[in-house]
Order: sequence, then C-alpha cells, then structure tokens
Amino acid sequence: MNKLHAAVGAGTLALGVLIVAGATQIRSDAGYGGVGPNFLPWVVGLALLACGAFLVWEALSGGFRLMEEPSGAETGHWPGFLWVSAGILSTAMLITRIGFVLACGLCFMLAVRGFKSAQGRLDRSPLTWLVDLLIGMAIAAPVYWMFGKMLAISLPGLTDTGWI
Repeated sequence: MNKLHAAVGAGTLALGVLIVAGATQIRSDAGYGGVGPNFLPWVVGLALLACGAFLVWEALSGGFRLMEEPSGAETGHWPGFLWVSAGILSTAMLITRIGFVLACGLCFMLAVRGFKSAQGRLDRSPLTWLVDLLIGMAIAAPVYWMFGKMLAISLPGLTDTGWI
C-alpha cells in the first residue's frame, strides 16, 4: 500500500464531502434550462467523491501498478513558475483597469514566457512578446464576446461599448 497515494485519495474524498455539504446549503430553485444554482456544485462534489474513492481503492489494492516513471527534471523550473505566476497575478490586479481582453492577453504572453523558459526556448525579442500578446487577445476576444453578448454575463471591459 502506498500511503501517499491513499492520502491523495482521502484528501480528494474530503474535498468532495465539503463541496457536497456546501451544495446542500444552496437553493435548488430551478432556473433557466430546469437546473438550479446548486446543480454544478452537486456534479463536482459527486465527481470528486467518485474519484477519491477510486484513488483510495487503487492505493489500497497495490497502487498504480502500470504508472510510467515520471519524466522531466528532478525539481521545478523556478523562472518559469515566476513567469506564469506573474501572468496570473497581473491579470487579477489589472482586469478591472484594462479590461478582460487585454488582461487575458497579458496573462497569455507571460505564461508563454514561462513555458518557453522551462523548455529552454525563451526568446526575448520584442516581436515575440507582441505576437504572444496578440494571440492571447485573439483567444480572449471571442470569449469576452460570447459571455457578454450570448450569455449576458458582464466582464470588465476597456470601453463601455461591450466589444473590448
């Protein structure tokens, strides 16, 4: 029995119990489409309970016998971690000031720096920064539009037009 694997399974079970307990506290009035606001917490909580039970069972029955040996470095790549963290934190700090699309573009650009750094392919030329920013904005713009126009969910924008 691998105690670490069993601990991960037990932790997953505990998280599932907490989410299901929280879901019982949410009103169940059916909304649009016949589901209420507690539907998704119930789904996530039950999925975590099922995954946690499977993980505990797997750990108690001999562990992950067919698991491949881990690949990659022995330790984490700290510069890459810092790039990605900077992207996430800058988005959290700036999203209400510069809008969803620009903040997500910035997050994408910094995350790409982190992933390329971890692969040893970090290119510091201004053109790559600009290309990554534009790609991130091109991914975020349709998401912003769909949330705002199709789902009527307001995301922070740079202007009041509802388009960026």
